[in-house]
Amino acid sequence: LMPGGINKQPKSNFLFPELVRAAFELERVLCPNREPSSTIAINRNAQFRPHTDSGAGAGQSTSLIVGLGTYAGGELMVEGEKHD
Repeated sequence: LMPGGINKQPKSNFLFPELVRAAFELERVLCPNREPSSTIAINRNAQFRPHTDSGAGAGQSTSLIVGLGTYAGGELMVEGEKHD
């Protein structure tokens, strides 16, 4: 069973199981008192248009966003305010 329990996991999670397990473990280390996520998305070189997450995906209403590595840009806007 993949981390995330019985929730349906993205197909790519099965291509990179060690990465998925490491991401769920990182969440546990960073936020030990937070209810574990049911799904984790790992993006590389991704760009997204401004949007609002509905929380309807897997029933979660709280997002945890972590930037890893060395990069330029990658600003995160939360409710119209830039966060670095």
